Amino acid sequence: MLLLPRALHGARGALALTSLCTSLLLSGCAQQVPESRITESKSAEGNPAERNAARGEPGNGHLERRQGSANGAAARGVAGGPVEASLVREIPGLGPVTRASIPVSARQAFVVTGEGRDSPRSGVALYERDADTGWQPVTNRWPAHNALRGWTRDHRASDLRSPIGVFTLGDAGGRLPDPGSRLPYDEDSDFEAPGTGFLGEPLEGSFDYVVAIDYNRTPGTTPLNKERPMGLGKGGGVWIHVDHKGPTQACVSLSRTHMVELLRLLDPAKRPVIVMGDALALRD
Repeated sequence: MLLLPRALHGARGALALTSLCTSLLLSGCAQQVPESRITESKSAEGNPAERNAARGEPGNGHLERRQGSANGAAARGVAGGPVEASLVREIPGLGPVTRASIPVSARQAFVVTGEGRDSPRSGVALYERDADTGWQPVTNRWPAHNALRGWTRDHRASDLRSPIGVFTLGDAGGRLPDPGSRLPYDEDSDFEAPGTGFLGEPLEGSFDYVVAIDYNRTPGTTPLNKERPMGLGKGGGVWIHVDHKGPTQACVSLSRTHMVELLRLLDPAKRPVIVMGDALALRD
């Protein structure tokens, strides 16, 4: 994908609940950002990633942005020299089609495994690819939430399902200051989460920390970017963010502690991707 400057901030999203349906227009957690807060950054001073680099703050030295399709190229083997087949480890629970969707260049994979096609609950873990022995776990398995109605291979705006697939991860941000992210981090008050969730739980603080999932978005821009390369009908604004103890619209949510840990572990030099879907789909 072509790298663009930071685009317009804005609100998009849809919730089925009465408490939110009058204020949200498209699916995806990012759609909850208030429309009245639209601004456009036009200078290097407004670019948090460039400011970080200039000050030597977290994110310095990691401004390289990934090009190409969010789904990446098919993997054809483990990087490095020949290894005994029995010693090469694959990520557990992934079938040949899913494994082939992970780019060869990716050395980090954040795997989100849904409990069922229609379930809003998942387990997540981060893996890294070693040149000699293959994929190794970096974290324990953490609990997580996904969309209210589960998963889909054909995500649409307002369907309340999370998209199945392999997508790159390259941009982070949040309402709170950078906790030590290696990804370029956009601290902005526009990361607001108004209203309540599907279980009546408050959404406040859900966007304190986020990582943008490169589904129907332009990599190399703030997670607040409204650009939708595949069109508005395919949804967007799909993030990893702080859990509010209930299902999401399309995002993946983790506890605050685990979200901070993930931000500190994801390394753009390792070309991180997210592998996400229900357990049955990931076994393809």
